Amino acid sequence: MEGIQGLLLGFAVAFTFQNLLFALLGAVVGTLIGVLPGIGPALTIALLLPLTYGLEPASAFILFAVIYFGAMYGGSTTSILMKTPGESGSIITAIDGNKMARGGRGAAALASAAIGSFVAGTIATALVAFFAPAIVDVAITLGPQDYLALMVVAFLTVSSLVGSSPLRGIVSLVIGLVIGLVGIDFQSGQSRLTFDQVRLLDGIDTVVLIVALFAIGEVLYVTTHQKSSSFEVMSIKHQKWMSREDWRRSWRPWLRGTAIGFPLGVIPAGGSEIPTFLSYSLERKISKRPEEFGKGAIEGVAGPEAANNANAAGSMVPLLTLGIPTSATAAVILVAFQQYGIQPGPQLLDTQPDLVWGLIASLFLGNLILLILNLPLVGLWVKILTIPKPYLYASIATFALLGAYAVNGSVFDVGLMLFFGVVGYLLRRFGFPVAPLIVGAILGPLAELQFRRTLDISAGDPTKLISTPFTIVVYALLLVVIVVPLAVRYHREHVRAREAAAAASRA
Repeated sequence: MEGIQGLLLGFAVAFTFQNLLFALLGAVVGTLIGVLPGIGPALTIALLLPLTYGLEPASAFILFAVIYFGAMYGGSTTSILMKTPGESGSIITAIDGNKMARGGRGAAALASAAIGSFVAGTIATALVAFFAPAIVDVAITLGPQDYLALMVVAFLTVSSLVGSSPLRGIVSLVIGLVIGLVGIDFQSGQSRLTFDQVRLLDGIDTVVLIVALFAIGEVLYVTTHQKSSSFEVMSIKHQKWMSREDWRRSWRPWLRGTAIGFPLGVIPAGGSEIPTFLSYSLERKISKRPEEFGKGAIEGVAGPEAANNANAAGSMVPLLTLGIPTSATAAVILVAFQQYGIQPGPQLLDTQPDLVWGLIASLFLGNLILLILNLPLVGLWVKILTIPKPYLYASIATFALLGAYAVNGSVFDVGLMLFFGVVGYLLRRFGFPVAPLIVGAILGPLAELQFRRTLDISAGDPTKLISTPFTIVVYALLLVVIVVPLAVRYHREHVRAREAAAAASRA
């Protein structure tokens, strides 16, 4: 089904009364969890999974997708007014957004962020609609070794690009891959890493794992590291929204941010942090006022926020057409598909057209609802931050534990959640990113399946793993992505050492 026909079908699905209500609910919940620091869309969707089992798949995924977009909108509010990003994609927004707020221009920064998110989300969703069928045409020609190559790219790029240290990212990925091995090996029938626990024969429930790492780990970290029991929020009362000059300085960064964010969402590039940083760097380089960056440049808000939302929409393309998540939230949505017995991939557009196109059409609708909610109601969202931290995080922990119990009605799962909650705290405490672990735990078993299929088909010949033009190109590009930054870093360090030695010899 082509893009235009698919969108018409999708709007027919999205504009039912029930799905409109779920889109509105997703917009409210998404903005709320985006506003609250430390609570991301991945955690929220994981907590809602047990509560949505009775829903129609289309309604559930419309809810999840709009929550994902809503978190991108809400995250900018705390970045600008508190210099505390609500989610990782809004980190860079805090630099100039908070400076604008301190200079009495917080309302203009919030408006630029909201409108930029709307523009980028709408354009990127249109690109999803037109690119998805083309990617499916390519995907149906891929073999198991090709899918394995894509998963290896996802593993290594997410691990090396997320966080401050590639080594920590690789360690986090390995932990996730080991967790993915727990349970029965369906080829040999042998149990792996179960430690004689019958409840582990089916593996570790990914919902329990995700909620533990994000919710319990975050609560433990906040409890041990936060000194203040309340949030400090800057007021935007009686401030003017965007002036004509602000519009003139924002519309080009919105478009450039979209152009950067969408393709980096389609490929496994480590989530929304990379495109937002790239957008900020580009705007600073080409700006006629580079001295304003870091002091309150509106371009430093407009570009990254557009890149953030375009990246979120772009991540839907590989998720729906290939079944490969490129971020932690996309990985949780993949788990949601699996909970409904649906495996995203090339056949999804043919087997579940109502679901896929309804989901894509709801993103257009969700973008409009989010713009309406975020522009006039910023003051309402900010008031939510008056909730004392102990009450807020105690509520999160309670819902997490209830959610863990509700998944299988098992006290064992609650104990497992507490254990992985401590693991999540230790990862956060020592600077290890959680996203590679989540991607490794979810994609690991699928990668193992494709690896074994390739070897079975080739009678154990390992050269078949790199035997098609697609795999050769993918691994070559992966090598470039990994080696070039290392070479650049080595060259810079070598130049600095040589300059330091020359300066010392002159002295």
